[in-house]
Amino acid sequence: MTVTGASKPYTPQQHCPSCRGADHPPLEEQREPARERVNRRWNEILQETRVAQTGVQILFGFLLSVAFTPYFHELRTFDHVVYVITVVLGASGTGALIAPVSIHRFLSGQRMKDDIISIAGRLMVCGMVLLALTIGGTLLLLLHVVVPSLLAELLVGGVMLWFAVCWYVLPILLRRRSAHRTEA
Repeated sequence: MTVTGASKPYTPQQHCPSCRGADHPPLEEQREPARERVNRRWNEILQETRVAQTGVQILFGFLLSVAFTPYFHELRTFDHVVYVITVVLGASGTGALIAPVSIHRFLSGQRMKDDIISIAGRLMVCGMVLLALTIGGTLLLLLHVVVPSLLAELLVGGVMLWFAVCWYVLPILLRRRSAHRTEA
């Protein structure tokens, strides 16, 4: 098994002897110089940002076009309110997910990459929350038109629960598992 993207391929034999092949970082990664680590972390954030930005921008573009359809004016007040909130959430999510690029551009060369990575990580989490809420609002708008109101709300609630589990609960559980392994 090899992992690409590192300076040398990773093989399970590179684990320290006390780890006995457990899923811990290899010695090579534990000795990663600070500059290489910060550059790797920045590149990871850039890759994550590209994925999230694409999703939020496509969704936001769709939302902006909805108001210009003939059917939009026939929607009830509740749907108009959901639409406005969803558009604002989408715009905010777009801002949060693009902000790391802007911050990097303004602060490039200032030797602040550690700070930029910390702030960019927080903005990514905020942007992902806003993206999830935007998806929920969009689903509610669409499903309100197609199915009865209560069913639409139950379906959206189920999808939002799924997002919460996949995007937030699972990573938190994995982080705790990793912390327990580190303590042991």
